[in-house]
Amino acid sequence: MRGKRQADATPHAASLIEGMRDFGYTLETAMADIIDNSITAGASKVEILAETTGDAPWIAVVDDGSGMDEAELIEAMRPGSRNPLEEREGHDLGRFGLGLKSASFSQCRQLSVISRKVGLTSAATWDLDRVAETNVWAVELEDDLSSIPAADHLPETGTIVLWRKLDRLSAGYRHDATKRAAEINKALTGAERHLRLCFHRYMEGTRPEVRLFLNGRRLLPVDPFAQDHKATQVDPVEVLPLTTGTVETQCFTLPHHKMMSRSAWDDLGGPEGHLRSQGFYIYRERRLIIAGSWLGLARQTELTKLSRVRVDIPNTMDADWKIDVRKANAQMPPIVRERLRKIVERLQGTSKRTYKRRGQKLVDDRKLPFWNRVLQDGKIIYRPNVDHPSISGFEESLPEEFRNGFRTCLKLIGSGLPIESLHADMLGGAEDVFAEEADFVSLSEGAETAIRALRGMGMAVSDIVANLCTNEPLRSHKDEVRRLAEAIEQGE
Repeated sequence: MRGKRQADATPHAASLIEGMRDFGYTLETAMADIIDNSITAGASKVEILAETTGDAPWIAVVDDGSGMDEAELIEAMRPGSRNPLEEREGHDLGRFGLGLKSASFSQCRQLSVISRKVGLTSAATWDLDRVAETNVWAVELEDDLSSIPAADHLPETGTIVLWRKLDRLSAGYRHDATKRAAEINKALTGAERHLRLCFHRYMEGTRPEVRLFLNGRRLLPVDPFAQDHKATQVDPVEVLPLTTGTVETQCFTLPHHKMMSRSAWDDLGGPEGHLRSQGFYIYRERRLIIAGSWLGLARQTELTKLSRVRVDIPNTMDADWKIDVRKANAQMPPIVRERLRKIVERLQGTSKRTYKRRGQKLVDDRKLPFWNRVLQDGKIIYRPNVDHPSISGFEESLPEEFRNGFRTCLKLIGSGLPIESLHADMLGGAEDVFAEEADFVSLSEGAETAIRALRGMGMAVSDIVANLCTNEPLRSHKDEVRRLAEAIEQGE
């Protein structure tokens, strides 16, 4: 019986290291992966520096963490420096020992790391062009830092991760410095919000654990749950203990958009808007992994877009959740999925009621709506309220021969309501749909007609104002309606 033999199957350096460039990173996920290392190293300040206008643009991430000596730096530059099965401390945001390298190579062809610990400075560089020539797994150690950009920003203790040869960010504009700078700056602007959201729990409070800066400008956190807003509905934390760790969930229902400023609402919704921002926000050691997805447990709808669920998992559950190298994707374990399915059903009911309560106010007959909401043959129909005192009073002022034509015009307006267009616009973003504003001069005649009709029914001025000004367009002119009603009362 022949024995087993072995053959050398060491990966070709040039081939494998080029393959590490295509793990699916974007600029924002790559930068977040670098900042993970800074947080794991205990940094309290992380600064992103970028030189985009020169002939050789670069991006650097500088932290004041614990730093590394030369042996630790060489190990950190080794691809696959950590076994994902190893037990890690609770604050450790790493997993595979690939993040620094794969994230950096996805954006650049030259990675330099400079680190200082106990007064000693070490520097090492991976240059993919050099690896392509030699096909050797050899990182270059640097003793002279004078030619390395950003080296003078190194703190007394800390680390700089420097990206040069930004081929992925400047593709197509290598010979046009102006367009290349614009493209890199655009990408940095897009990454900024991602970082504000991804690390918001480290950045919040009067004494944040970590402060992030971009070219000297401090970045403020984006809380996707609007916890500082008084109208946000917050449920208690629910705990699910499992063999590999504890999962904590907490449900939030955001305020209706009419209760927030437009800028705050837009910042909360992000570039994709609130419809796509609803759902689960999954955090691994308080670092955001997934932002806004029901993960197949529900559909994203307009009525549920206020619903958000915070899910906290420890790094001991990485394998259960199938956390990927980029820490930008995860899969929910079956036992957690069943628990969250019940939470989703309850939370979505809360979000729907938030909208329905506001809708009921608009169609309450006691509040004199301009439009009636009618359920007929299983269909919801909107009709102009011909009994509104402004409308009925005007009709009575018309000669008899014109009244039928007036009612016909109102029916045409009701039947011509552009339902399909309204539906499409509301799905795109209800907060972007508005009724046309009107000044009080153009409304005064109708308001006077309504006031006189209600006075004829014996209604007091305060009740007239309360009823007429419940809905638009008169809600925005409450003071003018009150003054007009008082003038009519005094003239009687």
